[in-house]
Amino acid sequence: MMRLRSIFELIDGTADAAFVTDSGGAIVALNLAAENLFGVNAKTAIGEFCHVVVKGMDECGKVCTENCSIKQAAGKNHPIHHFDLKVETPSGRQWCNMSVIIARENNTREPYTVHILRPVDVRKRLELAVRDFLVTEVSLPQEKAAALVRTTKSGVSETELTPREKQILKLLGTGKTSPAIGKELHISRNTVDNHIQHILKKLNAHTRLEAVRRAELSGLI
Repeated sequence: MMRLRSIFELIDGTADAAFVTDSGGAIVALNLAAENLFGVNAKTAIGEFCHVVVKGMDECGKVCTENCSIKQAAGKNHPIHHFDLKVETPSGRQWCNMSVIIARENNTREPYTVHILRPVDVRKRLELAVRDFLVTEVSLPQEKAAALVRTTKSGVSETELTPREKQILKLLGTGKTSPAIGKELHISRNTVDNHIQHILKKLNAHTRLEAVRRAELSGLI
């Protein structure tokens, strides 16, 4: 347990961009490096929801929303692995590696989440270039190429999927339709479609293809 002041001092004591969110995802503190990275000032950023300021993306598109897998993991006190995130900056989008620390203030049950970002743009762009080369020139399947070159997982890897949801995602990845999945798993098409809607929401995906790709790149399936 920490005092709130100690949590704020923690981010002021690092040269890396850092900010703190409450259990609802609102920013309660950020340091000067974070102000510079995002092109905001503390007065306007504090009280704003994290996803509005960070506007994070992964390789599949927008990932920062109010339905945040990191916030959910923090609420359950699950340790969070560092991950790559493409954030919006005054000079354009930039890849950063984000570390997340769950901190609890004395006498409170709700966690604060400390986010620390380090620029990794060159490393990430090289990783993506190598992956694309393996896919186009060596003809490796995209998920295998991603696994070979990946140095970190996406924040989506913190998403909790049920065994059934993972099973359906894998079948979607083979090109199966809802009726075909229902037949193979001995469940109704409506049940399959309900599972798929839950999967799309959890992964912040708009299509089945996006959900499969995001899950594969994140190591969820």
